[in-house]
Amino acid sequence: MVSIQLPDGSKREFPGPVTVAEVAASIGAGLAKAALAGRIGQGADARVVDTSFVIEHDAQLAVITDKDTAGLDVIRHSTAHLLAYAVKELFPDAQVTIGPVIENGFFYDFSYKRPFTPDDLAAIEAKMTELARKDEKVQRRVLPRDEAVAYFKGLGEHYKAEIIASIPAGEDVSLYREGAFEDLCRGPHVPSTGKLKHFKLMKLAGAYWRGDHRNEMLQRIYGTAWATKDELAQYLHMLGEAEKRDHRKLGRELDLFHIDEHAPGLVFWHPKGWTVWQQVEQYMRAVYRDNGYQEVKGPQLLDQGLWEKTGHWDKYRENMFTTESEKRDYALKPMNCPGHILIYKQGIKSYRDLPLRYGEFGQCHRNEPTGGLHGIMRVRGFTQDDGHIFCLEDQILDECVAYTTLLQKVYADFGFDKIIYKVATRPDARIGTDDSWDKAEHALIESLRRSNCEFEIAPGDGAFYGPKIEYTLKDALGRQWQCGTMQVDFSMPERLGAEYVAESGERHAPVMLHRAIVGSLERFIGILIEQHAGALPAWLAPLQVSVLNITEAQAEYARDVVKTLQKQGLRVASDLRNEKINYKIREHSMQKVPYILVVGDKEKANGTVAVRARGNQDLGVMPLADFTLKIAADIAQKV
Repeated sequence: MVSIQLPDGSKREFPGPVTVAEVAASIGAGLAKAALAGRIGQGADARVVDTSFVIEHDAQLAVITDKDTAGLDVIRHSTAHLLAYAVKELFPDAQVTIGPVIENGFFYDFSYKRPFTPDDLAAIEAKMTELARKDEKVQRRVLPRDEAVAYFKGLGEHYKAEIIASIPAGEDVSLYREGAFEDLCRGPHVPSTGKLKHFKLMKLAGAYWRGDHRNEMLQRIYGTAWATKDELAQYLHMLGEAEKRDHRKLGRELDLFHIDEHAPGLVFWHPKGWTVWQQVEQYMRAVYRDNGYQEVKGPQLLDQGLWEKTGHWDKYRENMFTTESEKRDYALKPMNCPGHILIYKQGIKSYRDLPLRYGEFGQCHRNEPTGGLHGIMRVRGFTQDDGHIFCLEDQILDECVAYTTLLQKVYADFGFDKIIYKVATRPDARIGTDDSWDKAEHALIESLRRSNCEFEIAPGDGAFYGPKIEYTLKDALGRQWQCGTMQVDFSMPERLGAEYVAESGERHAPVMLHRAIVGSLERFIGILIEQHAGALPAWLAPLQVSVLNITEAQAEYARDVVKTLQKQGLRVASDLRNEKINYKIREHSMQKVPYILVVGDKEKANGTVAVRARGNQDLGVMPLADFTLKIAADIAQKV
């Protein structure tokens, strides 16, 4: 007898070995039809298997459908194989390489004698639909490694044979067949191609074989796949909205910044963009000031030996820019923490001085690969709102609770009210004792509990020197951006000789809390641009008010309005060109200025302004003093 325990705690008994599909059928015809795979076991030991998998011993089983996250992964993995199947049908000489699942979809890399075209992409997608409708059974078989190598060489699939040859000798490999196509894969896969209904091929790109630029450039086809037609439609709509909001596009249109080939991965800020930067920085500077932080500034270059002591050299040296002077090796700092420890070490610190909070708008450099650069979201030179808190062990919890409260307020002011909390725990490669890691992890978890935050655990995702809370924003399109962090570090201060004098007179190393709220200012501004589709709220907008005259007769009055508003600290410009007023309104509207003030003869005579708010809202004519009260309220309330 084989006993199968289901997620609801019930059990089903079978006289002998049973497949996942048979268990599903015993529960009901609906589940049998919907089954995509099965999950055997629970927790870290659980594994996802095909519906054809034979369960020979008592086990816990959950039948996976397209309503499960794991089911969506199976759909996407199987759709990647369907893509390769279609390519081989249309282009028999093409060689298949690898095709993994990625966020929101999948890709597959191919070697072919000519570049694929958009027309090819359309033809491949049509062929995928045709093959899926055949509802061909997906079947698994196992071959010894060497036999599998010979098999794929015989098919002319040399890349696939190379992959298999890298597997240790004596091991077996699994292959999956659907119709005329067979591919190497660990699985699992859907029971038949008819389960694959809602997909779309997205774009073409290049990718080096095995990620090595010395190898052949392959052709990568990206696609997306979903469980339902509505989910696919929603995703494609979101992509369309994301394209409209692309910070690179809006950066050009709104004259905010540009990236130049003479400085790849570095940002050239234009006057309007630098104004936005200054608003973010000054806001965060006030956050420092009002929450007990002392602002500091460290140097860009630090001796290589310092990075070796902290452990960063072993972990990050491939991403560090280095230089040499007078036979000494230096590195441009990729982070600010060692510099803050060196500042802390100047002078004797008492336990009474702690917690000691340092903040810096620290410019960092990391040698990111060219392929990973993305506008101002992923750059090689960036500035962090970086802070470090030196504290006693029994102060960690209170500091973490206070920090989460502060972070929530900052994000709300910038227009983000949805935050995902995650605690990243100890990785395998780490420094420090298990005892210190236990204390650090407990403090972070308990701080979120006290803050009434729901959170998840990310096992093994902590930094090499300590665990961390990751604070992730959800934007207007539901996309996630990990920005804030709080890390507990027992090791680095001790490594660099930081101490305080305890009440007993003994010297101890303080605990160091690494924290950032917005993270990279460049990236955060990119997120803000996309969150607001370029229409930044009045307090952040580079230009808050445009004053437009109808004819030359109101030019002097328009100048007076500008001067009055500027004296109140507003960012204002006039447009006195001899152009039709509708043309000027349209042009300033396209620049997403929060308020446009139009002045004609009546406004001049009465000391009023005709107010138009962004979004083509006509707010009517009002005294200038009333308008200033309105925009002041917008700015104060961060509307």
